[in-house]
Amino acid sequence: MNLRQIDYVLAVAEEENFTRAAERCHTVQSALSHQIARLEQEFGARLFERTSRQVTLTPAGLTFVRHARQVREAAQRLEDEMAAATGEIRGSLRIGSISTLGRLDLPALLAQYHRRHPQVDVQLAMRMSDVMMEELRLQQIDVAFLGVWPGEPVLGLDARLLWEEPLLALLHPDHPLAALPQLDLQQLAGCTLVDWPAGSGPRQQTDMAFAALGIKRRVTFEVNHADMLVDLVRAGCAVGMVPALGAGEHAGLVTRPVLDGPRRRVYLASHDSPTPAAAALLALVDGYLQLVPDQASA
Repeated sequence: MNLRQIDYVLAVAEEENFTRAAERCHTVQSALSHQIARLEQEFGARLFERTSRQVTLTPAGLTFVRHARQVREAAQRLEDEMAAATGEIRGSLRIGSISTLGRLDLPALLAQYHRRHPQVDVQLAMRMSDVMMEELRLQQIDVAFLGVWPGEPVLGLDARLLWEEPLLALLHPDHPLAALPQLDLQQLAGCTLVDWPAGSGPRQQTDMAFAALGIKRRVTFEVNHADMLVDLVRAGCAVGMVPALGAGEHAGLVTRPVLDGPRRRVYLASHDSPTPAAAALLALVDGYLQLVPDQASA
């Protein structure tokens, strides 16, 4: 068995078609089929069920693919580590991030990263923090920018605290409470509110703050992206809460500090043994944040 045969099997498993798999591997179908047949003979088990209409994995094939992906990832990691030993960072970098990073300009950071390491392919996805923590534990992503409430543990991950900040009330300028210099949670509980979905990380930040004071509230609008939360406030539909460090980006709206309001901590999390590409990003973030003044409110 060799890596080329592993690549052939993985290509067929993912394409579910021998012709497309051969094209993807830049070989002819007969050569690909021959190599897979040799593997099946070696293991004494068929890896694929072939019909005129489809190609599916057998139980043995499913087992092979699960372990083959681990072998391929380990081989790629070895190649990347050897390249890093000679001063070249390459490979891929899978980044997850929350949608609100007020103190960190992520596009500018990634542009700087790309200038330094043009051989790295970067994949960026916006997700909820609880989803990204699970993806990190399963090694489906390499690093993640997480936003969690101060009491939430970040277990099983190498997580560095970047900053802590309060959440501010975000209001339409015509809202009656916009005239006040400071608000409290009891006042907000009487408003039509917009927040993140129940059970999500950012929602728990606000839920716990209200619950700590025994205040009941009703969330009328639930959204899964910061832009939609801001748009609903801008339309005059509701009052929301946003991180302090990004509050200045919402032109035309009003932000107010909230007495006993929720806070959040922003972490950069990774695996215990980051890839060279991930380690390069971690180092870059450290240097980047040293140049950015801490604007978080106490």
